[in-house]
Amino acid sequence: MLRRRSLPYLFVLPGLAFYLIFTIYPVLRQVEMSVQHWSAVPGVPTPFVGLKNYAQAIGDPVVHTAAINSVLYTVVTVPSQMLLGLTAATLLHRHLPARWLWRTLIYLPVVTSWVIASYVFAYLFNSDEGLINAVLSFFAGHTVTVNWLQDTWTSFLVIWLLAVWKGIGWSMIMFLAGLTALDRSVVEAGRVDGAHGWRLWWHVILPGIRPTAIFVFVMLVIGSLQAFISIFLLTAGGPYNSTQMLLTYTYQIAFSFFNFGYAAALATMLAVVLFLLSAAEIRLLRERRSS
Repeated sequence: MLRRRSLPYLFVLPGLAFYLIFTIYPVLRQVEMSVQHWSAVPGVPTPFVGLKNYAQAIGDPVVHTAAINSVLYTVVTVPSQMLLGLTAATLLHRHLPARWLWRTLIYLPVVTSWVIASYVFAYLFNSDEGLINAVLSFFAGHTVTVNWLQDTWTSFLVIWLLAVWKGIGWSMIMFLAGLTALDRSVVEAGRVDGAHGWRLWWHVILPGIRPTAIFVFVMLVIGSLQAFISIFLLTAGGPYNSTQMLLTYTYQIAFSFFNFGYAAALATMLAVVLFLLSAAEIRLLRERRSS
């Protein structure tokens, strides 16, 4: 009997050990590093500095810039991905010819490597030999040179376009799942009550896929706050730190300036924000289920 009861725990044990070693321990180690002047050199002392690294982060103007850029990135890309993803899901939920082909084409950017996609966009928006400048020059009738990745706001435009292009397919799949799971009898009842077109969407379908929309929103927000590869490869946070994001600045602090304690403090603060967002998602979903 005891052996039979312990058998499920033996199956769980490898996964639990993996989680403790590769998730819990690194998080605890990160928090420990964040209150130290930590050095990667063996034998070098790592004195305890308390909340000094956190105070430095709060007063760091580059952190302020990175935080504003991260929020702006979220505000621009998340609604765009949700709106375009929902539109695509609505169109492809219907019986259109070659739906599988359109779904595949829209979802293809999601499985494309961020590195490859970033290099493709870097080529397209290259100021000297980029395809976008070549197209603009063709239609303008003279040479047009836009420094897409050297100016702050044009750099943001390229970064936002890449994020939206990469994220539409994921949002589409999530909304397709929500639309497929929607109770068709509720939709038909709405039609019988006289709801058609936008009224049907606003009062019947959208409330029905609200849990899906909340999930998509929160996951996209969390993902946007972790934006790193595209910014690092396209602008590296430049010019003059004007396109820094929270993760790119944290990476540079750690691996360019070797200030690992300060970088750990930045990462810990970002982790707290992500945790609060996750908790908010769970609470919203629970309120929805209980109502």
